[in-house]
Amino acid sequence: MAENQADTFDIGGELTVRRLGFGAMRLTGEDIIGRPDDEENARKVLHEAVNAGVNLIDTADSYGPGTSERLIGEALAPYADDLVVATKGGLLRNADGEWPKRGDPAHLKNAVLCSLDRLRTDSLDLYQFHRPDPDVDYEESIHALAEEKDAGRIDHIGVSNVSVEQLETARDIVEIATVQNQYNMGDRSDEDVLKACEEYDVGFIPWGPLGWGDLGEKQEAAEAVAEELDASTYQVALAWLLEHSDVMLPIPGTSSVEHLHENVAATGLELSTDQYNRLTE
Repeated sequence: MAENQADTFDIGGELTVRRLGFGAMRLTGEDIIGRPDDEENARKVLHEAVNAGVNLIDTADSYGPGTSERLIGEALAPYADDLVVATKGGLLRNADGEWPKRGDPAHLKNAVLCSLDRLRTDSLDLYQFHRPDPDVDYEESIHALAEEKDAGRIDHIGVSNVSVEQLETARDIVEIATVQNQYNMGDRSDEDVLKACEEYDVGFIPWGPLGWGDLGEKQEAAEAVAEELDASTYQVALAWLLEHSDVMLPIPGTSSVEHLHENVAATGLELSTDQYNRLTE
């Protein structure tokens, strides 16, 4: 079984995690709606991740909705002392496959209570505002989460899908431990946000770390390096992320035990300076 060899990062200066985590979005039904066909397999994937040394699991209340959080609570609670479960709120999932935004304080505060119940915990290690709601003042949304932190229901706060300006706004209100934006070898449009996270020692959690199977202009380079290392392009993409920044916390997701171990094995890849430069330039 592959072992997580990634080095560590301290989320919020307190929660020490291996820098390769696991994203639990895929542990749901088709199109991220409802329960998976094989719930026993979903729980097995979670257990295998933990057994492989993954101690950062990322989810959201919209995955299912509620399904991913519930499965994590069923499979892993009570949680090991070193396991960090991060979740998100402020984005809904409906039967039509849409993702409506809900950032009003009343909704967020209720969402926190629901996540606590599904995850079977008294406080949330890391709660991330899933996406800014254009119909709600951004500061109001962040203030609501700051109040939940003051009440002891949230330990650390993160933001997701934000600009540098929005990150700065949130940091003026409450300590921000993580940012979760789309980012991968082929899509670095949020490089400025990553650089801000490096400056502030804020963990950067890239969603879509494998580019949904397409690394764009970097696909050919990734395939070449993968052949040189006798690895998969997915493993090379993860190894590049880990090498690219010390605050990077990739969370590749899967519903397959085999794919999980393939992802974890990427932490053992070592890119040469030449290989890294070819993937970066």
